[in-house]
Amino acid sequence: MNVLFVSSEVYPLIKTGGLADVSGSLPRALLQLKQDVRILVPAYQSLLAKVTNVREVAHTQHYGYGVRILQTTLPSSRVKVLLVDCPALFERPGNPYLDSTGVEWQDNALRFALFCQVAVDVALNRLAFDWPVDVVHCNDWQSGLVPALLSRFENRPATVFTIHNLAYQGLYPKQTFVDLGLPAELWSMHGVEFHDYFSFIKGGLNFADRLNTVSPQYATEIQAEPFGFGLQDLLLHRSSQLSGILNGIDTDVWNPGRDAYLVQKYNSRSLSKKTINKLALQKQLALKQDGEIPMIGLISRLVEQKGLDLILDSMPELLNMPLQLVFLGSGEAFYQLELKRLAAANPDSIAVHIGYDEKLSHQMEAACDLYLMPSLFEPCGLNQLYSLRYGTIPLVTEVGGLADSVVSYTEESAANHTATGFVLKTATASALVEAVKRALDVYAQKEKWKQLQLNAMQQDFSWQASAQAYLRLYQQAMLDTE
Repeated sequence: MNVLFVSSEVYPLIKTGGLADVSGSLPRALLQLKQDVRILVPAYQSLLAKVTNVREVAHTQHYGYGVRILQTTLPSSRVKVLLVDCPALFERPGNPYLDSTGVEWQDNALRFALFCQVAVDVALNRLAFDWPVDVVHCNDWQSGLVPALLSRFENRPATVFTIHNLAYQGLYPKQTFVDLGLPAELWSMHGVEFHDYFSFIKGGLNFADRLNTVSPQYATEIQAEPFGFGLQDLLLHRSSQLSGILNGIDTDVWNPGRDAYLVQKYNSRSLSKKTINKLALQKQLALKQDGEIPMIGLISRLVEQKGLDLILDSMPELLNMPLQLVFLGSGEAFYQLELKRLAAANPDSIAVHIGYDEKLSHQMEAACDLYLMPSLFEPCGLNQLYSLRYGTIPLVTEVGGLADSVVSYTEESAANHTATGFVLKTATASALVEAVKRALDVYAQKEKWKQLQLNAMQQDFSWQASAQAYLRLYQQAMLDTE
């Protein structure tokens, strides 16, 4: 199949979160399954600085802007990447969605509407690529208009829309819809209208042939409150076209036995070497150096969804326990300031790095004993999957992909070697404290802890099975359009 994979970010070219990781690794896995996948992504300023062997393959025009289509390949792969080069909209510094002060670019609706229009041009073979598209795979609100716009054409490719996080919907005033000159028939509750606002994501939810989310449990959760974010009735209505496929991970990039970022590589047969990474990170972050003290890590956007309030509410009790806490991420100013304040007051036991740092994220996965992920909701989550691979035990809430990927430590699951982590009974500070206590109790029992690590490291979350599931989803979508 010829698959056009439409995404607003793709690792390693541009990344703000898990969408980029999926967009960088799923197309590779599909290529290995003999599918011809091409990724379409905006040509952001920082992305253009990273690519080589770029050539112009087409040009088009939308909203009065000339657009060049550039082609390159995804680093270390044969996957072709098509770049939507419109300097006036995409060649600006910083984040794809936010300016340097963390405020959304005021022309985001125009930027991603143009991106969607170009995707339609490619999908309908208007640009003389001689590459007839069979399936257009759209991801999150930034590409939500594509299925809506394609729905108006008879001889169109099949469309699949993946919800990576329903909380982000691309909502704009009705006037924006008018200003963008979008087809009037799309303005209805069965189109892109949402309580008299213009909703990008509804373009995908209403018009794609098949919908999916990034874990089976999340697919169920979004059909009801509170995880439906006002769209639960629509998703319930489309439940027969909605499924969940757990994200995979790139097991070449996330492999403690070959990870070039690590001070000391290790695997399940040399687990004792993991401690060398902890000692190195303690030294690097100016924490007290002690290989025996349990280290808990968090790598995340610092937002309410990720359970930051639970963590802050738990701090008085956590600080009385023999442990160290390491945080990496950026987000809301309140959480950043609180964590920095705690680190300043407890320099031996808390380290905070504000920002995004790929190298440090790998080093933390290798150094930490426990990984903290008490999300209030979690479509899939990737860091718990990375953690399992690194023998770093996840401590999670029972939601979305976390529930689908972590087996809680109990007497029974420990005895039959299926336990892989610690699952909070409820999303509360007291439950978090109790889970940490349980984890520290097992950590103190060396043989039990090692077995738990081995259980975790034996899990297979490679893309192989998930890519096959996406292949079946594409085939279903194509049947739907016949």
